[in-house]
Amino acid sequence: MNQQSQHLIFDLDDTLIHCNKYFELVLGEYFEQMTAWFEPYGLTTELVRAKQIEIDVAGVNKVGFASVNFPESLIATYRFFSEQYGRELNAEEEKQLFSLGMSVYEQEVEAYPGMVETLERLRGEGHHLYLYTGGEARIQQRKIEQMKLADYFDDRIYIRQHKNVEALENILTLKHFDRHCTWMIGNSLRTDVMPALSAGINCIYIEQKLEWEYNLVEINVKPHHVLYTVSALTEVPEVIHNHLT
Repeated sequence: MNQQSQHLIFDLDDTLIHCNKYFELVLGEYFEQMTAWFEPYGLTTELVRAKQIEIDVAGVNKVGFASVNFPESLIATYRFFSEQYGRELNAEEEKQLFSLGMSVYEQEVEAYPGMVETLERLRGEGHHLYLYTGGEARIQQRKIEQMKLADYFDDRIYIRQHKNVEALENILTLKHFDRHCTWMIGNSLRTDVMPALSAGINCIYIEQKLEWEYNLVEINVKPHHVLYTVSALTEVPEVIHNHLT
């Protein structure tokens, strides 16, 4: 195949910028607080983590990437164990947990290594860059502005609370993408890879060492075109270059 311009759709969180590690930091504080409150009952971090993940994932499946889902999952887990052990609920404790959960959205934004260099190279090679992220517009726009990502994506930025097959299909249809030369690049098997494969576009999966449980699903769709797996964002330009030459 001759070298030609491609349409490259990038995910944001844990693809271009760090995200999951901030949730892990907040969860670390949460586990410490929960095991301290429930120390007389012998509650372990492992039990709290398992229940919180279960509630968190169920919430995202229902409401999408709504910001309140995470703090509400902390409170729901607290209520679950309070009922299980007969510990009285405390409104101040719940208020503390809600504030702790919401604090994850106030963390400083940090780019993944090579973010600027990767986007610069791809743009310089003539590819068309797009940004497609899941979450609330206010929160995601703050990250985009802090990282000055509009310099690369201009008005080609799509923010959706539900990031699934239907959402991606809507974007591809709305903008009349040529699917043979369109790529989805992201870290989530559930919200990046699976929708891309279902939509019949190329895909690069950036595998992360520390991944959110929600993102991990079994791939049961056969790629129409190509699916590459890499371990770092900086590998993306070379993968695309090699594919086109």
